[in-house]
Formats: sequence, C-alpha cells, structure tokens
Amino acid sequence: MARRPAPPSASPGSSRAGAAKGSAARAPRSASPRGSAARGATARSVDVREWASGIRLSAFSVIMLSLVVLGAWVLVPTLGTFIDQRQKIAALEQSIQVSEDQITALQKERDRWNDPAYITTQARERLYYVKPGEVVYLIDDDLDPAALPQEQGPVSDTLEETPSDWMPQLLRTLTSAGLSDTAAVTR
Repeated sequence: MARRPAPPSASPGSSRAGAAKGSAARAPRSASPRGSAARGATARSVDVREWASGIRLSAFSVIMLSLVVLGAWVLVPTLGTFIDQRQKIAALEQSIQVSEDQITALQKERDRWNDPAYITTQARERLYYVKPGEVVYLIDDDLDPAALPQEQGPVSDTLEETPSDWMPQLLRTLTSAGLSDTAAVTR
C-alpha cells in the first residue's frame, strides 16, 4: 500500500530530517535477524500492533465495507429462504409424480375390471364360479410339506457308466426269487 506524502512543514530541513529518521527506522528492521534464512528455520512471529498500524482505511473504504456487510446481512436470510423453498418444491414435485403413477396404475386396473373376460377369470379363480354344465375338479393338496422332495443338487453334464455286468445280476435275482420261502402277495 502506498504511503501518503508527508504534509508540508514550516521548515524545509524538517522534511529531510523526517525522511532520514524514517529511513533510519527502516534500516534496522531489514537488518534484523529475521532475514530470509532465519524465516525458514524458525516460526514466523507477527506483531499485531505493527500490522494493524499499517492498515489505513479511508472513509470510502469504510462505507464500502459497511455496504458489503449490510448486503450480506440482508441477502443471507433471503438466500436461505430461497433454498428452503426450492427443496420444498422439489419434494412436492416428487410427491405429484408418485401420485400420478398411482393414478395411472388404478386406471389400468379399472380398465381391466371393465373387461368381461377378466371379470370371468377372476370369478373362476377367486370365487370358484362355474358356468352351467361345467364340472369343477378341486384338488386338495393334503401332502405334508416335510414329505415333499427338497431342493435337488446340481446335475452333472457328463455320463458315467456303472461298472456292473447285467447277466450275473439277472441270475442272482432269478435264483433269489425262486428259492424264497414267502410268496409275493398281490394286492
């Protein structure tokens, strides 16, 4: 930031003395042990008073800064309200879409119920209605679920031959049937 020029003084030598005093005051700062080599090795310390005294604010800067703060103070709640309203609008549009999908599904179901063939099918399946002259057979599934076959394992694609000869097996079957003490009972 550029420094303001010094105001004119009564004596011409006083400005030179002030300039010499300012340059003398600046010289020890640059020659301080906080050089570029020392900055990298140690943590940088900042003198807050020195930093704050270097800031010069004009009336225009203060007015502009206050206008920016005032604008933020006015616009932030408005922006929050706008975002909230957009979220509500999106939720309502999604709700409308779900309602329209339900309406479409109900209209399709109403059209199905207007079809006489669909009504006949539903009456036969749900209420067991029959037309005159038809015979209905109801099958009662009285099998125990535990007796039903369980899920079958995977079947292999390869064919395997059993290592047995059929002729000796046939002779064993015939001799055991002919020599048995009990006769087969037919029902």
